This record gives sequence, C-alpha cells and structure tokens, in this order.
Amino acid sequence: MARFEAALVASAPASPLRWQFTFLAGKLLLPEGETLQLQPLAAAAAPLLSADAHYLGRLEGVDCWALSVSELPPGWQAVSLRAAMLAMPEALLAVAARAAQLIEWDRAHRFCGVCGTPTLRKADERCRICPACQHLAYPRLSPAMMALVWRGRELLLARSPGFAPGIYSALAGFVEAGESLEQCVLREVAEEVGVQVGRLQYYGSQSWPFPHSLMVAYTAQWQAGEIVPQAGEIEDAQWFDIDALPAIPPRFSIAGHLIRDTVARLKSGELA
Repeated sequence: MARFEAALVASAPASPLRWQFTFLAGKLLLPEGETLQLQPLAAAAAPLLSADAHYLGRLEGVDCWALSVSELPPGWQAVSLRAAMLAMPEALLAVAARAAQLIEWDRAHRFCGVCGTPTLRKADERCRICPACQHLAYPRLSPAMMALVWRGRELLLARSPGFAPGIYSALAGFVEAGESLEQCVLREVAEEVGVQVGRLQYYGSQSWPFPHSLMVAYTAQWQAGEIVPQAGEIEDAQWFDIDALPAIPPRFSIAGHLIRDTVARLKSGELA
C-alpha cells in the first residue's frame, strides 16, 4: 500500500505535483471531460489554494491539500464523493476520506458551540479555538459498528430504505455514549433484526466520510432468534446461502471486503 505521512504544516520544498481535494457544497471537483479519477496536478493547473486550505501530508512524497470553494472554477466539474471514491485506489481513498471530513469539520465549527463567537484555527494542532471562552473544537469522529452475522453457510444481510435498489449489506449502527463496541454490536443486532449473537471477531476498520464515521467491523455467530426487521430502519433482512448472495456493496467500502472475505473463510472451513 502506498505510504501516506500525515502532517499539519507543509514542509519545503513543495512537491512539483500535488493531490488537491477541492470541494463545492460537499461535492468533489474533477477536471471536465475526464473519467471520475482524481489525478495529481501541477500547481498552475489546480484551483488556487486559499488561506483556508488544509494541508494533509504527503502520499508517496506528493503534497496533499483539501479546500472548499464557493463557485465552480472554469474547466472543472462537481461530482459526488461516493462516485469518485469508487474509482480511487485504496491509499488515495483514505486521503480523500480525510480531506472530506476536515472540510466538513471546518464548515460546521466556524462559530463556538458554547458562546457563539467566531472561532479561529490553532496553529499547532488540528483544532478550532474560541478566542472568547477558549472552547476547543476538534475534528469529530462518530464510531459505528458493523456486524456480519453468520449461521452455518448462511449470512444475515439486510437493506435499509436508503440503499440502492437490490443492494444488501451487513448490519450497522452508531455507538451510544457509555457503550463499548462489543455492547453496540449485541444491541444493534437485536434492535435491527431481533436475533442474538455471540463469538464476536474483530475484522477491521475504515474511515467513512459520510459525514464523519469510523466504521468498526465484526463477524458474529447467530445464537438464537428469528429475523424481525426493525420498522423504519430495516426494509428487508434475510438469510442468504454463501453461494446465492444478492447484490452487495463494492470493495471500496469495508462492508464489501467484510462480506467477501467472510464468504471465503466459510468456504475454507476457517470459520465454523
């Protein structure tokens, strides 16, 4: 995997090219007429960096920046971040997720949440500070669990009303205050589909910039109960044989990796 070195301040000399993640109203800007693939740009070819631009670090020695603009520059198009991420390699995808979350954090914390005073950026850390009451606002992360429930050669997959037509995925939900990730898995699975699970195994995690989640994925073995979809949250949930799965998320999301890798483990007998 390509090496990314995070940094708060750019070091000299600047790299000849740079990755520039430019956002307009939540959409990523790409050159007109190109496929949905971000390319490193020469400084002269990129939208101008502003004082509000965020330096992210270097990806394989190339400077990475994130910024927002209020209007579309000539020669550029605005596309959904999700669509653009589908075409990105894993290393670039992770930097894009970082960029999107920093832009959203900066937008949402221009004023102090305590006293309403306009905030300022701190020079020595990724933070906005209120000059009046000194309240600090750091980039927000919302941890969420993802649970893929299995039973023999079957996977419990579900779809929410907001999913693309025909797509089924693992269960997911946000961690509540005072709750561990494992407690969240047990609660969310019971709430969303009415079954009890055990044998939790950590799979992996992924930063997910919609808008600022940290997805933490597990597999869990079914223990008891019949599927009862949660009204308003789960449109449909079913057991699927691993050789007859419905459409599932692509590999750019951790859900896509989790489902495919669990199928491989079940077929090999590693998970039994």
